Amino acid sequence: MAIQYALVARGSVVLAEFSATATNASAIAKQLLDKLPGNEDSHVSYSQDRFIFHVKRTDGLTVLCMADDNAGRRIPFAFLEDIHQKFVRTYGRAVHSALAYGMQDEFSRVLGQQMEYYSNDPNADRINRLKGEMSQVRNVMIENIDKVLERGDRLELLVDKTSNMQGNTIRFRKQARRFRSTMWWRNVKLTIALIFLILVVVYVVLAFVCHGLALPSCIK
Repeated sequence: MAIQYALVARGSVVLAEFSATATNASAIAKQLLDKLPGNEDSHVSYSQDRFIFHVKRTDGLTVLCMADDNAGRRIPFAFLEDIHQKFVRTYGRAVHSALAYGMQDEFSRVLGQQMEYYSNDPNADRINRLKGEMSQVRNVMIENIDKVLERGDRLELLVDKTSNMQGNTIRFRKQARRFRSTMWWRNVKLTIALIFLILVVVYVVLAFVCHGLALPSCIK
């Protein structure tokens, strides 16, 4: 998927997270939370290998995702905006006092669903284009994550390629099921249309033989 990991946090306290593949993105994200400068609202991105960590902080609530660098910035930040709105709408004031992973059981499913949507559904990009590019995205600077974390050794981002392949296989199966379902309904509609056409032809023939639409001679 284009977006492979996401979390919602209050300060450095993670309230919910979800990973679509086996990776150490969670460990890197938690270090990032500790290093984020200041408490003011911000939209920033940090690069690591071929992945980008996108961060949106609003009113003390931080939403973060890790995406493939080919995903650009518009889609990941649209995802973060959507997640932020859903989280605040769902939990309201509870956000300010919730314990670590207090919303994990319920909201991790939402993260997974929205990651799938923004990664694979073309409508996600179309909708965001209609809304117009967010002005803050145009000005986001991408900084190297190693520099932010101030580590002397290079911090490796480890992604399990096998898990990625499994994810691709699952998506392929879903698409195959949808295709089979579409073809089944199309065949059903064609069959019904054919039966209807045959009945119409039979009726026209009978009307011709029976000298009228009411089939008077045949009824007699």
